[in-house]
Amino acid sequence: MSNHQPFQVTGYHSCDRDVVGLNVLNGRDHLKPSKNSWDWLGSGIYFWEQNPERALEYAVQSAEGSQFNKIRIKTPFVLGTTIHLGNCLNLMEPESLSILEEAYNGLVQMHRELGKKMPENDGPKRLLDCAVLKYVHQSRRDQGKSPYDTIRSAFQEGREIYPTAPFTSQLHIQICVINPEMIQGFFLPRPIEKYNPYLDKEFLLSRDNDEQKLAS
Repeated sequence: MSNHQPFQVTGYHSCDRDVVGLNVLNGRDHLKPSKNSWDWLGSGIYFWEQNPERALEYAVQSAEGSQFNKIRIKTPFVLGTTIHLGNCLNLMEPESLSILEEAYNGLVQMHRELGKKMPENDGPKRLLDCAVLKYVHQSRRDQGKSPYDTIRSAFQEGREIYPTAPFTSQLHIQICVINPEMIQGFFLPRPIEKYNPYLDKEFLLSRDNDEQKLAS
């Protein structure tokens, strides 16, 4: 059964200004999917939904080295886009969560039969989450069902806003775009000085940070 979502969302992508951002914005390049074994929503192009502030924060953290990326960001940049969700595994609704639970149970059974250890989540390395999503996609292919275009999910991150609160300081919604045709276009978020403060200047780490990174 397909689960077409008849609406669009605004997403923001954290990237390097010169290597990715400006080239994509000017039509000279395209965004490439992440294919790491620890990507929590599986392979795809990741966006922060309605959250340019968090997109910039992540880009800065990557440039500083506190967020791991295979290719480190040199100059933080936020790329805005409009995304048509299409056939979406929306993990904020019961039907999609049931699909995810069923996939997890199937993955457990498969590893039990093969005598293999289940992958585990370890902080930012979400090996189990990624494996479950891969199982979802493979199951759909095996059953001849139409593939998902996007995955949408909330993610709790950061400190509790207050004791026992379900709200965290970096609570956000992420979109994983599997089918790039769902990306309707790109734009430069405004106000530019707020969301892309390094558009016309270089991002410089402090001397202490530079020395620390060089020593590590």
